[in-house]
Amino acid sequence: MDDDNLLTDFQQRLGYQFIDPMLLKHALVHRSYANEQIRDPAACNERQEFLGDAVLDLVIADFLFHAYPDLPEGELSRIRSELVSARALAKLARHLSLGPCLYLGRGEYRSGGQDKDNLLADALEAVFGAIFIDSGWSAARRVLVALFEGTAIQAATGQSQDYKTRFQELAQARYGQAPTYELVAAEGPDHQREYSVVVSCDGQQLGQGRGGSKKAAQQQAACEALQFLGAEECGIVDPDQGEK
Repeated sequence: MDDDNLLTDFQQRLGYQFIDPMLLKHALVHRSYANEQIRDPAACNERQEFLGDAVLDLVIADFLFHAYPDLPEGELSRIRSELVSARALAKLARHLSLGPCLYLGRGEYRSGGQDKDNLLADALEAVFGAIFIDSGWSAARRVLVALFEGTAIQAATGQSQDYKTRFQELAQARYGQAPTYELVAAEGPDHQREYSVVVSCDGQQLGQGRGGSKKAAQQQAACEALQFLGAEECGIVDPDQGEK
């Protein structure tokens, strides 16, 4: 399939038809391709990625603010962090089959760049920036809400947040004992404290986490432990959630 057909199919999955198709092509140009083929590092998608990151944050914040008027700021921040994490964006990019559309340098292509989380997440943000440039706020919000609404509902109803409980259940089943959480550092001023926690089970350290509260750091450590054991794809736990 040639490039034009790939991009046509991608736009159908994305739910947006570009007025200026070159904006989409530019959003898919990785720095390695720009250096090798175009001989111009500035021709890569990094500026659009910068814009798309800001557009995504604002769209998600605006959507959550209006969709969930009873949720406190900490919960809204947690949900937004989960939705816009690199892992979540890469997962969405794979769902949209973005990888085959990327313009990569030879070395990056050979090393599997079409399926690297960071490349997929960055390119998807660049696509969001391109939509904003092409048609403005209303179009960008419509497309992004359609892409993220289902995941936002899952996150807001608590279907993906309590990693600590999930890991406790898994540890009991796999090791016959509960995990232990150890506070290894507490840094920063009192009003902006950051805690570091490691979680272990059966003498093996399985995860570590950082957060603005001990509870948030424990949740992130549990999330990493679940990933380590291959039990779950976790979003980023917001460092400001929970209790001190």
